[in-house]
Amino acid sequence: MPRTRALLVGAEIESLKSPWSAADSLRELALLADTAGLEVVGSLFQRLDQPLPKFFIGPGKVKEVAALREQTGAGLVVFDDELSPSQTRNLEEELQVGVIDRTALILDIFAQHARTHEGRLQVELAQYQYLLPRLRRQWTHLERQAGTGGGTSAGGVVGLRGPGETQLEIDRRLIDRRIASLKEQLADVHRHRELYRKRRRQSVAPVVALVGYTNAGKSTLLNALSGADVYVANQLFATLDPTTRQITLPGGQAALLTDTVGFIQKLPTQLVAAFRATLEEINEADLLLHVVDLTHPNAQEHAQTVEATLADLGVAKRPTLTVLNKVDLMEGMGPDAVGGLVAEMGLPSDFVAVSAQRGWGLDDLRGRIEQALAEAMVALDVLIPYQRNDLVSLWHKRGVIEREDYVGDGTHIFGRIPRDLAAQFAQYRNGKR
Repeated sequence: MPRTRALLVGAEIESLKSPWSAADSLRELALLADTAGLEVVGSLFQRLDQPLPKFFIGPGKVKEVAALREQTGAGLVVFDDELSPSQTRNLEEELQVGVIDRTALILDIFAQHARTHEGRLQVELAQYQYLLPRLRRQWTHLERQAGTGGGTSAGGVVGLRGPGETQLEIDRRLIDRRIASLKEQLADVHRHRELYRKRRRQSVAPVVALVGYTNAGKSTLLNALSGADVYVANQLFATLDPTTRQITLPGGQAALLTDTVGFIQKLPTQLVAAFRATLEEINEADLLLHVVDLTHPNAQEHAQTVEATLADLGVAKRPTLTVLNKVDLMEGMGPDAVGGLVAEMGLPSDFVAVSAQRGWGLDDLRGRIEQALAEAMVALDVLIPYQRNDLVSLWHKRGVIEREDYVGDGTHIFGRIPRDLAAQFAQYRNGKR
C-alpha cells in the first residue's frame, strides 16, 4: 500500500532560543514521519522572531510551501511546531491539502505503538484532549446552513444556530463524556498500580529508572542487564509502557530496573499529562540512569532536552547516573577520546560508557549503580508518633521498609530512606521524640 507523501515545514524562532537548529529539528521530524508511515518528499523552514498569528509562518513562505507541495505531489503538510486550531484551518484553506503538526504526528505514533490497556487509554485521552479545541474546523462546511428559527432579533446568537453548530455541540458533549470516562478508568488503573508499588516498596529492593531521549537504547540496556526480552526496535517511541525487571548487583543485592517512555523535544503537553504512569515511575525511583546515545549527532541537544524535561517534572535533583550508550559504534575511539567528546558536549564528567548491544561495560555499570544507591540511601531505625503518619506515608512512598511494627507510642520502622529526606526523621531516631 503506497504511503502518503508528506511535506515538512519548520521554523527557527529567535525568541525561544532553543538549542536545536531548524534543520536538525526537521531531520528528527522526518524520522517521526517515517515511523508514522509517511513518505517525506521535501522540507523547508523559515527564521522568525516569533510565530505569526494567521499561518504561524509568513504569507510569502506559505506560497513557497504551496508551490513545493504542487511540485512534489504531497498529500499532507506536517509542521514541526504545534499549531493553533485557527492556524491549521487557515493553512488548509490556503494550501488546499491536509495540515497536521508535530503533536498530532506524535499522538498518531503513540496510538500505533500502545500495546497495553493502560497505554491505549492514555493515548486515547491525549488524542481527545488535543482534538476538542480543534473540533470547529470539522464542521465549517455546515456553517452556511445556519438556521433561522428560534429567534432573537438583530442577529442574536440564538438565531444563528444551525445544524452544524448543533452537531458541534453534540460532538463536544460526547467527547467530554469520553474524556471523563477515560480519566475514571485511568484513575482505577492508577489505584491498582499504586497497590503494586506499595508491595514493591516493601520488597526491600531499590528502584532504578531508565530515562533518556527516545531511541537512546534504554530497552536494549534493560534486556542486557536483566536478561529480559522487552520489545526493542530501531525506531522512535518503540517503548510506551513502563516495564520493570529485577537485576542483581555485584554485592548480591537485588534492584528493580524500570524502562520508561523516551522523551523528545517539544513533547506535547497532552502526553505529559496522560502518561502519568511513566512519570510516577520516575518520581518513585531511588536512582535515575540517564541513557545517552553518544553516537547521535544531536547527543548534546538530546541530553539538554531530557534534563529540561526532568526539571519540568520536578525530579531534576533525583540522584542520577549518566550512561553513554552505543560506544561500539565509535570506531577507533579509546576511553580518553570518549572523555574529550563528553567534555566538548558539556555532558556530566561522571559517566559510565557502555554498549548495551555488545554487553560492553555492563559489569562496571552494575558496580556504579550499587555505589550510587548506597550513597543515595541511609539506614534508619525510628519510632514515629501516630500524629505524624504523614512521615510514615512519605517513607512508604520514597523509602525501603525492612521492618514495620505498630507499638503503643507510634510506628516503629527500620529500613532505608533517601539521604535528602533523612533530616525529616532525625528527631525520631532510636525512639527519641
